[in-house]
Amino acid sequence: MEGQHFLESKWDYCLVLDACRYDVFSEVYDEYLEGTLEKRRSTGSSTPEWAYRTFDGDHDIAYFSGNPFINDLGIPLNELKWGASCDYEWSAADHISNVFDVWKSGWDDDLGTVPPESLEEAFQSHSAAVERADRTVLHYMQPHAPYLSRGKGQKLKQIQKGIRRQEEAEKATDGGESALSSFGDTLRPKVESRLEDSELAQKAGLWLELDPADLVRNGTREAALELYEENLRIALEAIADLIPKLDGRVVVTADHGEAFGEEGVWEHHIETHIPPLMEVPWLEVE
Repeated sequence: MEGQHFLESKWDYCLVLDACRYDVFSEVYDEYLEGTLEKRRSTGSSTPEWAYRTFDGDHDIAYFSGNPFINDLGIPLNELKWGASCDYEWSAADHISNVFDVWKSGWDDDLGTVPPESLEEAFQSHSAAVERADRTVLHYMQPHAPYLSRGKGQKLKQIQKGIRRQEEAEKATDGGESALSSFGDTLRPKVESRLEDSELAQKAGLWLELDPADLVRNGTREAALELYEENLRIALEAIADLIPKLDGRVVVTADHGEAFGEEGVWEHHIETHIPPLMEVPWLEVE
């Protein structure tokens, strides 16, 4: 299987689907899009890892980001106090010429995420920046949870709020840090590391996004996969509407996949290199 070769490949527009498995994508994409599909191996099993390993130089890209980890705040991933316990001293602002924080401007509080239409609205509103940039990326949050038909996203909402609070706190203190904040930074990675080793804890995180009745009736894997595929279809429908408006070569891919119990893993975690997380679609759109 070929590596993703995200930056080395030829494209003008790359549409990134967050947490999109190759196998689920391959079963449904041709109902919405035409093109040549390949299975490629991502550089990471989570967004922070993928970003760190993919964007390691200086890149002239207009990047419309629905994902809070890829932002224009200039805070390195290893200093984020929410959701990215990692050692990657990387920030998008240091490597990508123009990042648009759609995770802030296009956030939907009721859904607890960034809906697909927010990406297109931001893209259309910054046409001059797109013209100036060498290439353009639209990073959709779907099929990543929360599931849009549920409208009760919790986990991503906490990450988004946490990063925004950190941005505001750093502005207010000019980079200062309280003793309590420092203690939390030390403790949180240890707690999260323990949780990621626990299959039950991983499933509990996913249960926040599911309907208890569906869990009882279908089980965690089936209930989650059904909503996950629905999320993917919603994103693909939006992408199918957008593509005719794009002038150039278009690729649809993903940053990483999603696990539904394979090898005891649920959702996606840093440096967990199993096939459901590493195998992603690479669709060159006709």
